[in-house]
Amino acid sequence: MRQIPRKLPLRIKPTQGFSHLFHIALLVFLPIAAYVLVRIDFVGLAILLIFLSKWRMFAVRPRYWLANLIANGVDIIVAVALVLFMANTTVVWWQLFWTVLYGGWLVWLKPRSDVLSVSAQAMIGQLLGLLVLYLKFGDSSLVLLVAGTWLVAYIAARHFLTSFEEPHTALLAHVWAYFAASLAFILGHWLLYYGTVPQIIVILTTVGYGLAALYYLEASDKLTQLLERQLLVIMWAILIIVLVLSDWTGSTV
Repeated sequence: MRQIPRKLPLRIKPTQGFSHLFHIALLVFLPIAAYVLVRIDFVGLAILLIFLSKWRMFAVRPRYWLANLIANGVDIIVAVALVLFMANTTVVWWQLFWTVLYGGWLVWLKPRSDVLSVSAQAMIGQLLGLLVLYLKFGDSSLVLLVAGTWLVAYIAARHFLTSFEEPHTALLAHVWAYFAASLAFILGHWLLYYGTVPQIIVILTTVGYGLAALYYLEASDKLTQLLERQLLVIMWAILIIVLVLSDWTGSTV
């Protein structure tokens, strides 16, 4: 039986040479195409293009589709969020700004697989996902807000934990998603805003990023008692300021 040459995978995987450049060109084309579609007011088609670019998720047996969707969830959330931000303004320079960010995500951050990069991907995915959810659909039903918050938090937590040898990834992701959804159920009756930023996003970002930093430092054996205390004090200080300075006298939904 003829053996497959060892160099064959290098020719298949576009990591260098012409195939790599072609792969980069395709990645750059996607945000440009999304920008053009948004400019001509075909936002739905731009979002459809994002899902069409993920066709490989469905090029397997149907029982793997859900797992592939979860694995690609952060990328989908970021892409859809940036397209919606792009469509939420008519200022060309802002649209170009979101287009450049989308291109940077696809070409630079998304392909990286080191711990810090994967952690950054998860944090960005959660932040952008929650921003779109509450800025674009903040006046929707409480059920939609709770379900959307749970989904974004769960996918972000799963993505974050994939870079660690964590035996309880699913459990921890569910715990974080449950906490986020519970907070959404409570604060969703008020939906206080600081300018354009909802209060719940400030709280979830503070707690989520703080816990992620503690987990990363502990997993990499860099967590000291001093660092732990500093992070906890910063987290509590931000939360106390947010809660104390909020106007809780408004009528509930």
